[in-house]
Amino acid sequence: MEIRLSTTDGVPVYRQIVTQVKYMVASGRLRPGQELPPIRSLAERLVINPNTVVRAYTELQRDGVLESRHGSGTYVAEQEASPGAESAAKAVVPRIDSLLADAVHLKLEFEQLILLVRERYQLLTKRKKNET
Repeated sequence: MEIRLSTTDGVPVYRQIVTQVKYMVASGRLRPGQELPPIRSLAERLVINPNTVVRAYTELQRDGVLESRHGSGTYVAEQEASPGAESAAKAVVPRIDSLLADAVHLKLEFEQLILLVRERYQLLTKRKKNET
């Protein structure tokens, strides 16, 4: 599992870990049942405080992406049945709002944003298809 951290974008380190792990799961690079590195090991590799990894893993567990097996480690959770469209839409609205706020702040044209979203979505789903 390769995680790259940025100290210049203003995004908290734990949030960067959460986002990257979710992306790896969504793209199929991390599969259900796959073990993640232990907290201390990942913290040492990323040269960060172990509490930061704990915070990221905890949030990922709360979101149903990871599961902790007592005495065994942390694993990618088995994917449950897809939530209904309305429930899924409600879950992404805050992220969309954040993306739109960033785009407006950076003076990115709406059409450019749509093209970027489409491109990234296609890349994500293409990776997932290639790995299954």
